Formats: sequence, structure tokens, C-alpha cells
Amino acid sequence: MEHELVTDAVDQFAGIGFGHLAGRVSGEVPYETVVLLAEWMAWSFVLDDQHDHLIRNGQLAAWQPVVGAIAEYLGTGRINSAPAHGNPLVRGFTELCDRILAGLSEPAAARFRAHFRLVLRSLDQEAGNRRAGGRPTVEDYVFLRRHSSQLLPMLDMVEAGLGIDLPQRIHDLPAFREVVASALDIIGWENDVFSLPKEHSCGDNNNLVSLIASWDRCSLADALRTVEGRIHARIEEYLECERRLFQVLDAGEGTEPALREAVSRCVRSYEDWMIGADLWQRYECTRYSDERFAAGLESAYTRPDLVSVA
Repeated sequence: MEHELVTDAVDQFAGIGFGHLAGRVSGEVPYETVVLLAEWMAWSFVLDDQHDHLIRNGQLAAWQPVVGAIAEYLGTGRINSAPAHGNPLVRGFTELCDRILAGLSEPAAARFRAHFRLVLRSLDQEAGNRRAGGRPTVEDYVFLRRHSSQLLPMLDMVEAGLGIDLPQRIHDLPAFREVVASALDIIGWENDVFSLPKEHSCGDNNNLVSLIASWDRCSLADALRTVEGRIHARIEEYLECERRLFQVLDAGEGTEPALREAVSRCVRSYEDWMIGADLWQRYECTRYSDERFAAGLESAYTRPDLVSVA
């Protein structure tokens, strides 16, 4: 990669297929936005794998300078620590963040920053769950998964690329929030199904299937069937949430046709995400089928020294 986040086993890293994923979920956005989204996804996968590496090796103290520098840049646009500024993971973030924010309106940029802060917080929560056998409740995990999936900032990017910039009052509607939450759940839970072999092999309890097996004291096979049932039910709930959203819009004053169409395009984008992510995981991504990764081992492209200079 340009910022030397990956220096070995590049083919294995490319097998993740982040370019395929970006193309599948982006709809009719300009090519430049698809490329930027693919770059952001690649950086996000490295971030996630590097965080896993630090958890495995009991080196989470090394994570704080990295996450602190990223949070500082989100808030101020500056990084005061020279070592952190020179870290490839931080440097990659600042370069991508500048390019992303340049294409967002001020309200959308504020949402992107807020959403990525939630991503960073969710990584810390996941680390806590994996220390000393921590086991969140299923309800707590469902909420956590909406942020640890890292989807919300990516949704912001695609919406901007599609020319959608909904007013904050729409984002604040409970009916709209329910649509977003159900879409995030469907994508996140499906990912937990695909990633189960890898996460169960290394004792990672940040997985809906593993948690249900633990709390319900049932086999993984039974828990898997439970999660599949939950996904099917959540899809039905998503469709109902969508209908309810447009009922709210049609019953309210000041919902001009252009705004209703923008909301409709936004909802169609969420459907592209649900379908695209599923197809990517089934047919184009080696992340969960590669023997090394599925066995719970670290990917060969992980750099043990990546955050040591921060």
C-alpha cells in the first residue's frame, strides 16, 4: 500500500476484495468515489487486524498513541505528536480523511467525524470484551456491532457520492434511525456468520453466534441457526421500518417531492449495501475462507511493528 501499511503477503491482503466490495455497494457514484471508498476500506481492514494483533499480544498500551492521534485529528485537523504523525497507520488516516471530508458538506462531515469516533470507541469496547473472558450481553453486543462494523462512516461517503445530503431533521427521525439500525444489524450479523470460524478459533467472543451459544448454553450449530433466523426476521423488520418511514414523511408537513426522493435514494443505497456485502462475502472475499485466517491465526500481512513508532 502507498503508506506501507502492508509490506508482506500483498496478494493475501488483496484477496480481501475491498475493491469488489466498494463497487458493489456504491451504486451510481463517480469512479473516483469508488476508488476512495476502496482505499478507506483497505485502511479500515488494516486498522481492525492491527487492533486484533495488539489484543492477542497484550500490547494494547501501544494502541493509545495511535487512536489518540486519530481522535485529535478528527477534532482539530492537527497532530501535535511528531512520532504519531510519522506512524503509517496515522499518516494513512490523515491523508484519506482530508480527501473524504473535502467531498462532504459541513453537516455530512460532522456526521462522518461523529460516526468514526464511535468506531474507535467500539474497538476499545471489543478489546475489553476479550480481556479476562469478558462476555457482553447479546443486547449490548448488537448495539456495539453497529459501530464496530465501521459501516456508518462508509454510508456517509456513499451518500455524498450519490449527491444525497439529507437534512439533520431527517437523520433525527426515529423512523429513519430504525431503518439505519436494521440495515446495520443485517450486514453485521451476516458478517458474524461468515467470520465465525476465524473468531471462534482464536477465542474472540465479539460474534453474535458465539455469544448466543454461550448465553443460551447451546451448540454453535444451534446458535448459527438462531442467528440465521434473526437475520430473516430483521429483514422483515427492515421492510416494515421502510414502510413506516415513508408513512411518517407523507403524513408530515414540508416533505417536498425532492426530499422524499432523496430519502428514497438513500434507502435504496442501504439495500445495495445489504445485497452487495452478502455477495462479496460469498463469492469475492478470501478473508474468511483463507486457511490461516479461518484457523484463527494472524494474517501474514499484519505488521507487528506498525504501531511501535507511535
